[in-house]
Amino acid sequence: MIILEQKPYEEILKSLEGEEKVFLVGCTLCATTCRVGGEDELKEMQEKLEKEGKKITGGVVLEAACQAIEVKKKFREKKSEIEDADSLLVLACGGGAQSVRENAERVKIKKLVHPGLNTLFQGEVTRGGHFEERCSLCGECVLEQTGTICPITRCTKGLLNGPCGGSSKGKCEVDQERDCAWDLIYKRLEEIGQLDKMKEIREAKNYSKLMKPRSLVLGR
Repeated sequence: MIILEQKPYEEILKSLEGEEKVFLVGCTLCATTCRVGGEDELKEMQEKLEKEGKKITGGVVLEAACQAIEVKKKFREKKSEIEDADSLLVLACGGGAQSVRENAERVKIKKLVHPGLNTLFQGEVTRGGHFEERCSLCGECVLEQTGTICPITRCTKGLLNGPCGGSSKGKCEVDQERDCAWDLIYKRLEEIGQLDKMKEIREAKNYSKLMKPRSLVLGR
């Protein structure tokens, strides 16, 4: 999932300077899980903005802010409330904020769109309110060779062929509170009887797959 945090409230207020009426947008997926863009957070944001003299014309928590069909459907339903606003404040990821702007225009709604969150990384929910990065979306997955532990993400240096000389007692040289990713990989491969994979030399990754912007069209 995408891990998010709310922008500083002062920054949000500054983005809304000169605007009296605001429509709020959240997302039931990552933003709700991170407790920054669900029903409760929209209500809290509404109360805070109303204390600043803003009028909230309405709001919607989208099933998926990054899904064009969903955005267009909900925006058609909420069109009068959105048109009454000066702008939209989006409590969703960066992709969701861009989707909101683009799909609002596709249903003939042209409004300023303000992102209310910072998009941090793709990660795992380890327990309530705790998130850890697990994938760098590099486009060339090596998990099969590394016991499903990603060295690109979990090794601070992104090393592909074993630990650096600075790791010590299973801990990272850069951050001694953090487990060395290659120590974890070694133990996992040993556990599943695939330790021979440690001997394989992994070639340099094809980082051209990280060229941006990326797109994908699924074959039918």
